[in-house]
Amino acid sequence: MGMPKVAAMTVHLSPELDEKLTALARERKRTKSDLASEAIAAFVDVDAWQVAHINESLDEAKSGAPGVLHEDVVRWVESWDTEDELPRPRPRKS
Repeated sequence: MGMPKVAAMTVHLSPELDEKLTALARERKRTKSDLASEAIAAFVDVDAWQVAHINESLDEAKSGAPGVLHEDVVRWVESWDTEDELPRPRPRKS
């Protein structure tokens, strides 16, 4: 059973961030490399999810399917907790 394959990467950190990472690694009894790898993995997962949903939404908007105009959503949200709160906007053909 061999070691898992990993890719090596050089990351440039400000002295302040390096100090924080060093302190956190010491506190958690982990290596700075382990913590950096976990942080990058979490960022990549969240960012990939967000990009996928943005692309899905753009595809839906380009499809011509009924949707809610941004301006309608803004007006609705701005009306929350006012005496003239608007009803939730309904999708319409763009």
